[in-house]
Amino acid sequence: MNMEIRNLDGRPVIVGGGIAGLMTALHLAPEPAVLLSRMPLGADASSTWAQGGLAASLGLDDEPLLHLADTLAAGDGLCDADVARRVVQAAPAAIEELARLGVRFDRTPAGALLLGLEAAHGRRRIVHAGGDGSGREIMRALVAAVRSTPSITVIEGVEARRLAVDDNTVVGVLARCSVGPVFFVTGRVVLATGGIGGLFLDTTNPLGNCGQGLGLAARAGAVLADLEFIQFHPTALDGADRPMPLISEAVRGEGATIVDETGQRFLQGVQGAELAPRDVVARAIWKHLSNGHCVFLDTREKPGPTFARQFPTIASACRGAGIDPGHDLIPIRPAQHYHMGGVAVDGAGRTSVSGLWACGEVASTGLHGANRLASNSLTEAIVCALWVAESAAGSPGGRQKPAIASDQDSPDDPMPVRALLSGALGLARDGEGLKAAIRALLPLAATSDPAAVGLMIAIAAFLRQESRGAHYRTDFPHRAAVARRFEFTLKAALATAQELAGSPALEEAI
Repeated sequence: MNMEIRNLDGRPVIVGGGIAGLMTALHLAPEPAVLLSRMPLGADASSTWAQGGLAASLGLDDEPLLHLADTLAAGDGLCDADVARRVVQAAPAAIEELARLGVRFDRTPAGALLLGLEAAHGRRRIVHAGGDGSGREIMRALVAAVRSTPSITVIEGVEARRLAVDDNTVVGVLARCSVGPVFFVTGRVVLATGGIGGLFLDTTNPLGNCGQGLGLAARAGAVLADLEFIQFHPTALDGADRPMPLISEAVRGEGATIVDETGQRFLQGVQGAELAPRDVVARAIWKHLSNGHCVFLDTREKPGPTFARQFPTIASACRGAGIDPGHDLIPIRPAQHYHMGGVAVDGAGRTSVSGLWACGEVASTGLHGANRLASNSLTEAIVCALWVAESAAGSPGGRQKPAIASDQDSPDDPMPVRALLSGALGLARDGEGLKAAIRALLPLAATSDPAAVGLMIAIAAFLRQESRGAHYRTDFPHRAAVARRFEFTLKAALATAQELAGSPALEEAI
């Protein structure tokens, strides 16, 4: 089948139709831009599923420095303090921008923004929209704004498969659609493809999110960072559904408790208890489950009778499982929820490849460090989209050399990878399990993007021989004295994997 070639006359291409991609396109206006989305806008995007809101210091008792302190504490020594400071300072204005675009935030009867509390936040600073439907409401407003902006060309049903790179510079995007391969000639690409939930058996994210942006960036030669830091949400509804329905942290912020089958609040001895950082709560639940207990969220008294009104999405999921949150305990367990790592970017969202930017969950900005503070992710996507758009708008369109990438399709089925990553890269990890996963992933990584992404994550987790934030090693349970980030390319990861798989000397030394 012949390949269609579209020369975009210097227009940037945004890959991904979630909040990060939509906001980037809107900030680029009136400069023309092209937005590619695998699905119709708003469908099968983590942004749409987001129950939590956006963190911003808007209360009378709050300020950006307090938000910054909570962010740095949750990040466990690996946040980029300068980036974090810029994000928390810009967060209140980002909320105002969303309201201007038509997002209907929850408000008090007097019209003030209604502020919620989530784990590891010292103040009520979570702005919600539609109770636990914040992502859906934000996406509704942004999709409408994008569709009504003449400078934005939306192309749905198209999946980016490869970035064409010449001399470490982007020159195009190879994509696939229902009629075959399409090559977009462009010197500016923004990756806004979301996370990696589809690489795990148990996740709260769309199963189609398999680290596509990480694969695109890695095969283009970009540097990736902090890949080992994967957040597991403590309270996913424990049932047969996949993805697993999320029970927002905001429920615990309104007083819900975590108990076992005896009614014991086994987190009472933990600093912060139910509102401790997510990694702490998730590991405590995982340990309790491993010891043969059942774990539940008790919402019978708080929020109690107001549960369905405050959390309609969660209430609906519970009803589907035959549970009445006002009268029944809700069975829970941790599930993969968010990836702190991603494509390494600078303060403007630029990657190590010229003409390539990354925004949202696919990017590693340094904001989250080793453990994301609740509701900082949507804030990051909104704030950083402006910086990315400003940087991309101020960059030349690049060379319009149609260096066509290979149209050979690599398998993107994550099924062979899910069991490997779920076993080796869950809440607790160890060197032997990671080495076994690396050996199994290595022969698949050359042709499979999910396997390549999984391999890089496993290499990063193997190299981090300490426990920090969301990364817990049973064979290295203590935190190292010096915090350091691991950055590498796919080429370097493959070299490390080959050494682990085939060097007896190295095996004996480890």
